Amino acid sequence: MDSLLAIVQMPPGIPVATVAVNGARNAGILAAQMISLGDEELFARLVAFKEDLKKKIIQANEELSKVKYEFKV
Repeated sequence: MDSLLAIVQMPPGIPVATVAVNGARNAGILAAQMISLGDEELFARLVAFKEDLKKKIIQANEELSKVKYEFKV
């Protein structure tokens, strides 16, 4: 807990980027977002990648909404 609080309570001027344990994919996306600030082609590719992720999430939510459960009490 102390480590987590140390990360999230950094004072101004000490930026910290944190991703989940086993979050290599998110770390890569975060790094690409930072690099894309100076690279228009990478920015466009990142926007397309994230739009694709958005579509996959919407589709997964639609499929999940069709799942029905019967509860036995």
